[in-house]
Amino acid sequence: MHVDIGAALGTVADPGVDEDALDALDERVAAAHETIADGREADEFGYAALNLPDRTDPEMIREAVEPVADAEYVVTVGIGGSALGAKTVTAALADDPDRHVVLDNVDPEHVERTLAGLPLEDTAISVVSKSGTTAETLANFLVVREAYESRGVDWTERTVATTGESGPLRELADEEDLPTLPLPDGVPGRFAALSTVGLVPAAIVDLDIEGLLAGAGDVADDLGPSLYDTPAYAYGAVAYALEERGASVNAVMPYAERLEYFAEWFAQLWAESLGKDGRGQTPARALGATDQHSQLQLYRAGPRDKMVTVVRPRERADVPVPDPGNESLSYLAGADLGELLDAEYDATVASLSAAGRPAVELELDRLDARNLGELLYAMEAACVLVGELADVETFTQPAVEWGKRAARGLLAGEDTEETRTVADRPSYRID
Repeated sequence: MHVDIGAALGTVADPGVDEDALDALDERVAAAHETIADGREADEFGYAALNLPDRTDPEMIREAVEPVADAEYVVTVGIGGSALGAKTVTAALADDPDRHVVLDNVDPEHVERTLAGLPLEDTAISVVSKSGTTAETLANFLVVREAYESRGVDWTERTVATTGESGPLRELADEEDLPTLPLPDGVPGRFAALSTVGLVPAAIVDLDIEGLLAGAGDVADDLGPSLYDTPAYAYGAVAYALEERGASVNAVMPYAERLEYFAEWFAQLWAESLGKDGRGQTPARALGATDQHSQLQLYRAGPRDKMVTVVRPRERADVPVPDPGNESLSYLAGADLGELLDAEYDATVASLSAAGRPAVELELDRLDARNLGELLYAMEAACVLVGELADVETFTQPAVEWGKRAARGLLAGEDTEETRTVADRPSYRID
């Protein structure tokens, strides 16, 4: 992975980071790296996520999914980090990403429509829940199970469970003798894409999970004490510095349809990890070149509170543009779609720079398993670095847990602090 911070420097951008400030920040990066390295060495909670390239056993995953390896489709039942990482991998790498569908919301129409459109006899189920009690996941799983039964399909022969050592899902898996995989110890869900949590669907559709882990391992091995030698830290340090200077929004804009889910995965990683103590960048999602015709107007001419992260693979498929046969379209003659998309990418960066708006470029050599592993791991390492620099608790999510307790209490009819807060929430209706 390659990082270019030129369009975020103070000489061209406002907010921007001048090179003297980067030099001073590099000393803090060195200290943060030492903390991160110590955390990895001790396998501490959260930091353990950065050890996954060495700890994840792809052979164990492949053995667990062997009973459903003939499946034409796979449906993941999970939420948040239990689903986003898995979908990010298959969307980026699968020849037919529609073979993997995700039920990560409890919208009843969406769930019904999704299940109705699947040949369940040819569809594997990957259910993921650490506690085995997550309300959304368990509710959807029960609906999925009933759908299989109603169509005369034995769901127990189609299911792989990834869960903790105890809880209702573990008990069910043991009762039904389901293939079961453990969750990695000390790894929050949003950091678990490179583990059993994120790789089961990829294994079922026979993607290169070994290559994915190898690419992540390359980045892990190259983490060092200077942002000038470590692309992951360069990205994190610049994002932190821009936030300090007023860039409270980080708009992630991949120039590859297959990376659209990556932007969604990044949004959870960045928001849930860093949105604490009154600080943290708000991640926004865009897609190049589509959103050059919509959101770019705001990023270039709106409030100066944003940085734009653009992402692309350097190698693309060749799809020639046919001769337009029209003089006014002669600029397209001899071009292909990849060249056009790269021209749009270059134009976006230049447009932002010309307007003095900060942008950071992330480039992959190509969009394959190894390079995707590099990208995912680098963004996780960057996120951990920002947490160290900002002095926030990167690996917790107290606001999320509050909402979970409130939802469970409402469903159970309990009288708790959370349910009372829900009942007393402000209202000013206009009908």
